[in-house]
Amino acid sequence: MTLCRPRTLLTWLLSGMLAAGASPVMANETDQAVAACLKAWVTHPFGDRPSYRVLGTSVKVFGIGSSSADTEKTTSPALVVVNPGVNVMGGSVIELLNPNGWYCLRSTVSVMGGMTIRLACGAQLASLSGTATVMGNNADQKGVTVMGSTTVERVGCPEGNRI
Repeated sequence: MTLCRPRTLLTWLLSGMLAAGASPVMANETDQAVAACLKAWVTHPFGDRPSYRVLGTSVKVFGIGSSSADTEKTTSPALVVVNPGVNVMGGSVIELLNPNGWYCLRSTVSVMGGMTIRLACGAQLASLSGTATVMGNNADQKGVTVMGSTTVERVGCPEGNRI
């Protein structure tokens, strides 16, 4: 059995993730993502052809880069597609803070670092990516984690009522 050297593995992962994070997302791909999330939720308030917002890609390498946050609080259900979050050797937080938000998470990738998804109490979350964990912690089964951790943290819930 041949093992991949850590440096080779990291180079391979970084090049694939950065290429995926940098590529433009076509409307058709986003529509397919929305359809998959609606199917995952089974029951939702949006109908067959819902309108939605897209939250930009978050990329952090060595703690440097952009984060994603949805801080808009709506009075009715809002469908939001969350483009990929990539974190390499650092910490990253994606904030999804609309209690009426229905968040369709395209993907998260965390390599040798920690990624936290802060999700408003009452918000819904569906993840489209397959899950994989290599030498790390990904108890919530959201995205791909290699030698790191990915967690979903509920915020704004009354004490004792966290989901």
